[in-house]
Amino acid sequence: MTYIIGISCFYHDSAAALLCNGEIVGAAHEERFSRIKHDSSFPINSIKFLLESENIKLSEIDYIVFYEKPFLKFERILETYIQTAPYGYKSFSKSMPIWIKDKLFLKNTITNKLKELDSEFNNNKIYFSEHHLSHAASAFFPSPFKKAIILTLDGVGEWATTTISLGDSNRLDIIKEINFPHSIGLLYSAFTYYLGFKVNSGEYKVMGLAPYGIPKYKKIIFEKLIDVKNDGSFKLNLDYFGYMTELKMINYKFENLFKSKARNPEKEPINQFHMDIAASIQFVVEEIILKMTNNIQKEYDCNYLCMAGGVALNCVANGKILQSGSFKDLWIQPAAGDAGGSLGAALAFWHLELKKNRSIELSDQMKGSYLGPKYSMSYIKNEFEREEAKYFELSEEELINYAVNCLLDKKIIGWFQGKMEFGPRALGARSIIADPRDITMQKKLNLSIKYRETFRPFAPSILKDEVHNWFDYVVDSPYMLLVDEIKKDKKIKMSQDEINLFGIDKLNIKRSEVPAVTHVDYSARIQTVDGQYNKRYYKLLKSFFNRTGCPMIINTSFNVRGEPIVNEPIEAFNCFMGTEIDVLICENFILEKSSQTKKFDKKYKYKYKLD
Repeated sequence: MTYIIGISCFYHDSAAALLCNGEIVGAAHEERFSRIKHDSSFPINSIKFLLESENIKLSEIDYIVFYEKPFLKFERILETYIQTAPYGYKSFSKSMPIWIKDKLFLKNTITNKLKELDSEFNNNKIYFSEHHLSHAASAFFPSPFKKAIILTLDGVGEWATTTISLGDSNRLDIIKEINFPHSIGLLYSAFTYYLGFKVNSGEYKVMGLAPYGIPKYKKIIFEKLIDVKNDGSFKLNLDYFGYMTELKMINYKFENLFKSKARNPEKEPINQFHMDIAASIQFVVEEIILKMTNNIQKEYDCNYLCMAGGVALNCVANGKILQSGSFKDLWIQPAAGDAGGSLGAALAFWHLELKKNRSIELSDQMKGSYLGPKYSMSYIKNEFEREEAKYFELSEEELINYAVNCLLDKKIIGWFQGKMEFGPRALGARSIIADPRDITMQKKLNLSIKYRETFRPFAPSILKDEVHNWFDYVVDSPYMLLVDEIKKDKKIKMSQDEINLFGIDKLNIKRSEVPAVTHVDYSARIQTVDGQYNKRYYKLLKSFFNRTGCPMIINTSFNVRGEPIVNEPIEAFNCFMGTEIDVLICENFILEKSSQTKKFDKKYKYKYKLD
């Protein structure tokens, strides 16, 4: 047996992943254990989980691979300061003590952390990958393609912000790259900051807000902020950005360009201007990515595309790539952000350093991304009894029937089953589910369950065999990373008055047969379900379809805004008791809110900071 642990940490979304003879056997985000959203600390709890799940000791691990090279990143920080001195002194002086103490001599830091698990740990087992190589490896090696182009897009790694690679069997070569400070990810994050959302967390809010607006500022962005060539390569106009020299993403010139200061989320509500800004940057990013993908397909004459990096979580842009027809198929790493770098680092070492052959599956090798902790019935029972929770137990058949009845009664269910997902999306293991046909359900979920902005859309989980009857392009999207438009015959025609509405007024219009999962532009972020890795969730969807003719349900992550997705049963119970979730179904146990003697936790929504 050869065991490899991959690690990513010390920036955001720390994680660890485990390979056994090249097979992915486990992976988890540190935030799910620490309960700190986007936790950047060393993933000690994730590593403990991996070791315990395989019943092995740290001494049995053959290689430990970190997802990037700290000296290269330090070189970039030093060179950036030298180029911009003395303007970047404030940010430089804040970052240097952290680098000198923890990050520069990272091998020592990792060794000291791992010695908490095994005092005899041998640091000769520690190796380092490169940031974008780790992303590319995470995208290609688990994919179902023998040969593919790999596109990675994010804020910045060591130097690279965008790379194009070629993958063939067990080989992978980076052949082109765009380097810092020119970055699509940082451009999008600059607008995230400008709109009052948190950088490295709120980018998906920009994507969700965009359909409410009109891209009226796209010309300004193209003319003033970014120079884009026909092949999709680009350069930013750094006069408008602050991330090289300041502790914020933009400067006063950026604000003057749009004649408005950055939104203060505590004082200023979202208005039509913010929606139009969101629509504009989303349009620009889609345009750049489409130029890039169309060009690389022609240049390298390859019909398959793999993607990773934080920008690959922009599922609207991903859907546009699919619709463009440039590629026969594309595959996106479900943990496309930095967390997935842990997996990519381990896979890169296995295939590129150890020269091991690669097995190719018809679907992929991510096992549905169900790679995290799972809890036994006895463990769950003990947890519930300690909380004096009122519950009853059902067989699987009874449970499915009961759950469908709840959905038909317009009840909201906390659904906790099997292994936790790896990646930012809930995929039917740690999900909140509801009936998508109810027009009030989107607003109810946002305000009473998630405690978040009303404009935020919800995704459908849909039977894979039925997706072609409801959506135009998507054939398979098991990781909820593609957006598609609902079919014409499922749309509800709007009146002229409804068509003329602007902004948030569009929200309450019934625009399809499944209004709770149809965004204002008739789109939906789709998760297809085929039962290969989550049979119980598939059976639930199948039963709901048989009884209603609707092959989908609402699926959103089991948490409130600012909270990591629930991991343990007690966290599911606390979220259930702190929100207006009606029913908790945890493995075979059923908990009804109306039966609980413990009081509803009215302060739960304040437990976690806004993200």
